[in-house]
Amino acid sequence: MLTNNRIWRQRLVDVGVVTLDQALRWGFSGPMLRGSSWGWDLRVGSPYEVYSELNFSIPVGLQGDCFDRYLVRVEEMRQSCYLIQQCIDYLRGVPPGLSRGDSSVQMENLITHFKMFTSGYHLPRDLFVYASAEAPKGEFGTYLVGDGHKPWRCRLRAPGFVHLSSLDGMVVDHMIADVVTVIGTQDIVFGEIDR
Repeated sequence: MLTNNRIWRQRLVDVGVVTLDQALRWGFSGPMLRGSSWGWDLRVGSPYEVYSELNFSIPVGLQGDCFDRYLVRVEEMRQSCYLIQQCIDYLRGVPPGLSRGDSSVQMENLITHFKMFTSGYHLPRDLFVYASAEAPKGEFGTYLVGDGHKPWRCRLRAPGFVHLSSLDGMVVDHMIADVVTVIGTQDIVFGEIDR
């Protein structure tokens, strides 16, 4: 209904073009970076959880315009369904008793969880940690600094703020109506940016 619609294409093709060099300079990640022809995905580049055991492809755009970002996001929804199906198939193959484990191990896990929840995380003094995950909008990162007891500093890197900061450069020589299109393909959530 949309991909081959003449009006849809007129509103998206050659609008908000971001070259690969610009995308890297502006700090893009996720679909915004992949829409500009760079196939970087944390689930492949720095695998975590079970992503190294799953089979999926990384959609990549060619022109870096709003239409490419739209196509990348549509294909990512298809790939997400494919990932979910692989996980369901895996879980169906696990024998019922195998996933429950030993009850003493479960009790120890419960105690550890309770202690961590009630007293919080303890980070060694001067420990600097950055961990990130591939969120639907791009790289979501957490930066922690320890003081020997509780985290002394915590910063979150949400992709929306980085992407919105490029809006001015993306809409040069476009009409005001194109700004809505560009913000739509940036997939901005202003609550994420406000914090």
